[in-house]
Amino acid sequence: MDRVAPTVVVVVVLLGIVALMWRSWRARTRRDAGLAAGHPGTGADAPVIASAPVLYVATTPRARPLERLAIRGLGFRARARLTVTAAGVDLSLAGEEPVFIPAAAIELLTPATMTIDRVVETDGLLLLGWRLHRPENAPAPKPGEDISVDSYFRIPDPIDRDRITDAIRSIAADATGPAARDESEA
Repeated sequence: MDRVAPTVVVVVVLLGIVALMWRSWRARTRRDAGLAAGHPGTGADAPVIASAPVLYVATTPRARPLERLAIRGLGFRARARLTVTAAGVDLSLAGEEPVFIPAAAIELLTPATMTIDRVVETDGLLLLGWRLHRPENAPAPKPGEDISVDSYFRIPDPIDRDRITDAIRSIAADATGPAARDESEA
């Protein structure tokens, strides 16, 4: 009998927390309902430059790494395949429709250390910054609304990471800038 009251209190508190989490996620999905994952079309017909298995971590608004976007197809962490073609980047998340990011939409490519629920060794994540496609029926952006996003990837194999980074830099050289040069290569 001594344990019934504390057990009931703990269960009620846990149920309350779960209900708040569910309500918050629903509000986030309503907020992000007008955002589309990727761009129309695909880079499937373009020649493949590099491809590698990756761990997709999250997509967040630009420079806000702790605010996950609830975009259909990009809302949750997953194993994925990142394929760089001459036309852009194809991202195939397990269980989701492929996401295509054309080379012209890529704005940023840089290493990162943390985002939302993932902190890794220094520069252990790859941050790909790009502009979202706004469907024609989507409302116009509000002043100051950020439609540039950052997608974070964990590429376990360092060789794959270098190949993917070099490939993305080659198709979006204007946006991503030249690769960092090691002083020992001079």
